[in-house]
Amino acid sequence: MMREKLQKIQVKRLVILNLPYFFIFYVADKGSWLYRHCLGESMVQRLGVMLVNFRLAFLSWLPSIALQDLTVGVLVAGALKLVVYYRSKNAKKFRQGVEYGSARWGNRKDIEPFMDPVFENNVILTETERLTMNSRPKAPKYARNKNVIVIGGSGSGKTRFYVKPNLMQMTDHVSYVVTDPKGTIIVECGKMLVNGGYRIKVLNTINFKKSMHYNRATCSSLKRRRTALFQSVL
Repeated sequence: MMREKLQKIQVKRLVILNLPYFFIFYVADKGSWLYRHCLGESMVQRLGVMLVNFRLAFLSWLPSIALQDLTVGVLVAGALKLVVYYRSKNAKKFRQGVEYGSARWGNRKDIEPFMDPVFENNVILTETERLTMNSRPKAPKYARNKNVIVIGGSGSGKTRFYVKPNLMQMTDHVSYVVTDPKGTIIVECGKMLVNGGYRIKVLNTINFKKSMHYNRATCSSLKRRRTALFQSVL
């Protein structure tokens, strides 16, 4: 039933698209018939007589079935169709109505495909926007680079509104490396990470008395265990 409806729609669409060419075929066929019946010593004279008496071609509304007239009708209609096809394929693609750009503010539906349904498996960007940490989402076209740069002046909330919320995710199988020049993040978030099962390591290049130092030969890979490494650098 559905297939029959689709076929009818396709046939109707095909007829509508080609209706102008049927009309051109009809006019060219009638014009060819009239031209053959016009008298004149040259083609120019016969064309002049035909144009003056063109209404005579439609005394009968039936098209001419003479082979010459049918051929002329097909050639004229076919040539016009080829011209239209060529122009459509080589036409410049204009975006009507968006000459001044189509940029707009994104909404909830725009960001949804980029977010993981599990809240903890996301990089928190804003209160309502997140980015999945899955590097291979179900739809590959929604895969994005996970690097984020936050630009802001002193006291603008880079740590408070980006670093801390993402540390509080404490996602499974994820380690953190935090640059803590003020030395406040470890004080404010350290207990939380310990309670969450993280091992904390501190590398303080300003005050080595507060540093756990660093020995690459004995340092286990951060990928093997849930670890939070805090660096205090100038």
